Amino acid sequence: MKTAAIHNLGCKVNAYEAESMEQMLAAAGYSIVPFAGQTPADVCIINTCAVTNIADHKSRQMLHRARKLYPEAVVIASGCYAQEQAESLAADPAVDIVLGNNRKKDLIPLLESLVSSREKAALTPDGDPGRTHRALEEVEDISRDAEYENLSLTEVRDHTRAYIKMQDGCNQFCSYCIIPYLRGRIRSRAEADVLQEVSVLAAKGFHEFVLTGIHLTSYGMDSGSGSLIDVIEKVGEIPGVERIRLGSLEPRVITPDFARRLAAVPAFCPHFHLSLQSGSDTVLKRMNRHYSTQEFAESVKLLRETFDRPAITTDIIVGFPQETEEEFQETSAFVREIRFYECHVFKYSRREGTAADRMDGQIPQAVKHERSGRLIATARELAHAYRSSFKDEIKDVLIEQTEEVNGKKYFTGLTGNYIKIYIPCGPQDDAPQLTGAIRPVRLGDLFNDGCAGTFI
Repeated sequence: MKTAAIHNLGCKVNAYEAESMEQMLAAAGYSIVPFAGQTPADVCIINTCAVTNIADHKSRQMLHRARKLYPEAVVIASGCYAQEQAESLAADPAVDIVLGNNRKKDLIPLLESLVSSREKAALTPDGDPGRTHRALEEVEDISRDAEYENLSLTEVRDHTRAYIKMQDGCNQFCSYCIIPYLRGRIRSRAEADVLQEVSVLAAKGFHEFVLTGIHLTSYGMDSGSGSLIDVIEKVGEIPGVERIRLGSLEPRVITPDFARRLAAVPAFCPHFHLSLQSGSDTVLKRMNRHYSTQEFAESVKLLRETFDRPAITTDIIVGFPQETEEEFQETSAFVREIRFYECHVFKYSRREGTAADRMDGQIPQAVKHERSGRLIATARELAHAYRSSFKDEIKDVLIEQTEEVNGKKYFTGLTGNYIKIYIPCGPQDDAPQLTGAIRPVRLGDLFNDGCAGTFI
């Protein structure tokens, strides 16, 4: 039996694409083994990330680790770092195939071509039975006019929720971000393909679906064949779909019509991840973000008028070039004003090739670290307040797994509004039977990174 190991770096879209490649390999007769080195692998894929310089370094590091763990394997570099560094990776002895974005669908024929070349070389009297005919490079220019690469899933490793990729590329060109150059312009997946994939997975017992993309807000803008809200409504009509979540959204998508139609979808979970990045308008302009704090606040106000205490989560970058203490204080005050449920706080990381990397006024690491600590403390306070507001209420919880905390075992899962719940396991509880089920739970006190709960 041929074997393959896959290691994924980066975002949920990358994770979806890694799972898709895993299924291609399984269909071609490969057994999937853990990326750990204990079990030999004939093929090893590192699905890379390039969102920051640190991600670049980690991607190259993991490729070299793959070669060390699997010295005789075909090592494949795929994803954003492979797209960006195709030429240098083709010259790297650790890598055999460079597979750029929009070429993952070609994985199996490229792999078979390389393996065939090696087998022929090994049969030639003076042929090299080792790693001959390496460094096949399959990278195309996707900066403009690329088509959507229609990968798909028929199984999902996580047996409680399924991520559905329905969009790729970005036209925003934020000053700190390299992704539009590595993923290309916006491209939308055909609505029929999205609905078909959800239908297949729902029929196999998946209850929760997360619709995601590189810039999900732009879904349909390139094709004119439907909008994001159209697809959400149709997904909600598929038998077996009990929950729908959305990936990151831009605040401009939150219109009265969008909010009203969302609220009419029974399966929709009132959890909105709206990327803020900064609560200072002057910083937002330097970031080339396409909204103001006032517009962001109006979107949140509309959501709270439409939904009962929706979970509003966000990403924030601290220490962006030229950020003053006053601008940071504006961000801190805005975070309190919005009352986010969760803030993912990132220290600005320079990314070569972006406008922000070339800006004067780069902030020292010590200052970024100190500001990050202050904002994380504020975010933790707000998260506790949000979770506490639901004490004694009954919420449906999708049971995902069991976890041990301080020597005691708990069922864990999420409410529709993204609160993690810990329910003590009794000796009579059947963990496999409950995993993937949606059960009513009474919420209790704050516990660990969520709330305690009891089955009703």
